[in-house]
Parts: sequence; structure tokens; C-alpha cells
Amino acid sequence: MIFMNSIVIQHPGGPAVLKLQPQPMPQPAGHEVLIRVRAAGVNRPDVLMRQGKYAGTGDVSGLVPGLEIAGIVEQCGAEVTRWQPNDAVCALLPAGGYAEYAVVDARHCLPIPAGLSMMEAAALPETVFTVWHNVFQRGALRASETLLVHGGSSGIGTTAIQLAKALGSRVAITAGDAAKCAACRELGAEWAINYKTEDFEEVLKAEGVDVVLDMVGGEYIAKNLRLLKDDGRLVFVNAMQGSKGEFNALEVMRRRISITGSTLRPRSADFKAALAVEVEKHVWPLVEAGAFRPVIYKTFALADAAAAHELMESSAHIGKIVLEVGAE
Repeated sequence: MIFMNSIVIQHPGGPAVLKLQPQPMPQPAGHEVLIRVRAAGVNRPDVLMRQGKYAGTGDVSGLVPGLEIAGIVEQCGAEVTRWQPNDAVCALLPAGGYAEYAVVDARHCLPIPAGLSMMEAAALPETVFTVWHNVFQRGALRASETLLVHGGSSGIGTTAIQLAKALGSRVAITAGDAAKCAACRELGAEWAINYKTEDFEEVLKAEGVDVVLDMVGGEYIAKNLRLLKDDGRLVFVNAMQGSKGEFNALEVMRRRISITGSTLRPRSADFKAALAVEVEKHVWPLVEAGAFRPVIYKTFALADAAAAHELMESSAHIGKIVLEVGAE
């Protein structure tokens, strides 16, 4: 039996429960590819998974976290036609990315965009798939409309800013300090509001917004709804400050506001495959044209995954955190 190194959740808990240990190398089923991982993105759902709080994960003891990777195709299942060994790809997966090798549904792989490193490519799948589905599919953001992104300096936020700007929309964000606001302005945000010193509702109420991408929830919910223009769309991808909030249902009806949201990991393999097609068609040309590039804040060695999670939980980062698994 061949073994590989991977980061394993010993039991639900803090970052210290992430341990590097040998695991049997996975083998691809007929519809899968085996990828020699070069880099793995670190995301907020990884933290929730480690804590045992991420919906649909069940008992996380012994689980290898990691929802996005970049690397080299090592082996293809018998049913795989698009990919060949030695192809460079990035991929979305339900877990297992913090490892030297990972198996992935071949339909959830995309070619690494021209000009991007493995580290940059590993920062794409989870955030790009999430933003494309929630902002542009569910939120139906159109050119000339205004998008408000809470958590603008996060991986999701920096992705949403750039994609919305590249496709002709105006962008407002909230973030927690001046440096984060400045970084978001550099990426294309027209309004960058420090939520610790300003009330985003007061700043934006004269303008109004068409779509809100919210990962905060709690007291933001009512404010978001009041800010939305007629036919506006409120889209949730998290609720870090609380999942409940009060709002006026009659106002929602009168102004025809839509409230929606989603989580990516529990969706079906077929849904993710269809989403991959849309992302490759609409987003990859923007990446290759230089209109969007992932923002990498810091990289860590695979063995230092616990430190990467500590940084993620501190919210001090701007953009993405990535684990370097092997040399490019």
C-alpha cells in the first residue's frame, strides 16, 4: 500500500486538532482523476468543518479538510475523456484537499488559466464557484447595477469585487479597518466602508443597491433589506453574526425583494459540474485577460495548516490563504 502525507482532523476542536499524518493514497473511481496536489486553498468552511459545525459533514474525526486544490493529473479513471496524466488543473472537492494527493470528480476540474501559478490557481475554485453562483446566477447582478459585499477583504469579497467590476457593475463593500478598505478600493470598489467607524446603511441609503452578498447576517439583515432598491436581491453565503433577523414582509412584497442564498458543498455532483462549465465559459476569459486575479495574502507549508487556520480565524488577512503542498 502506498501512503501520502495529509492533514487530518483528530476530533472537532481548535486549530491544534489538525495533524500531519500518513494516509493511504486514494484511488480514482471510473469518473474521477487522481491529482498530485501542489497547493490547497484555505477557506472559512474548512474552519467550520474542523469545528464540527459545517452543515452536512457529520462526524469530522479522521476527515481531511480542503475544498479546492491545484496540481497535476496523476491518473485518470476509465470513464474520463477530457483529462490526461500530466495535465495541470485546479479543482473543487467536498473534502480531502489538504493532502499530497486527492481524487476529484473529473467534471469538477478546470484547466489552470494561462499566466497563473499553482498557488494562485488553488485560490480559485471555491471562491469563484461560490461568487458566480450566488452573485451572478442567484443574485442576477447585471452591468450598471450596484453590488454591496459584506466582508469585502475576504477571499469571497475580493473575488466578488473584481468579477462585478469586470462585468460592468458598481461595487460597495464593508470591511473592518482602513487597510482592508484601501485594498478593496484598489481592486475596484467604489465605496469602501469601515463598519467599525461608519454605518453602511447611512453611507449608502441615498444611492441604494441592487444586490447584497451577505456573509454576516444578524443585525445586517434588516439594514440590507432597507438598502435594496425595488426588485433588489439579498443573497446569503454565511451568517457569522447570527442566522436570525427581523424584517417587514409587507415591504418585501411591496418592493418585490428577493431573499435567497446557498451553500456549495452539499450540492450534487451534477450541479457542480454544470457550474464548472459556466465558470470556465464566463470567468476564465476574465482571468486570462488580467481582469481578475486571486489575491494571495499568505502561504503556509502543508504541515503548518494549524497556523493557517489561526490566521483565517483572526480575520486579519486580505484575500486568500493557501497551503503549499509540493514544489511546482
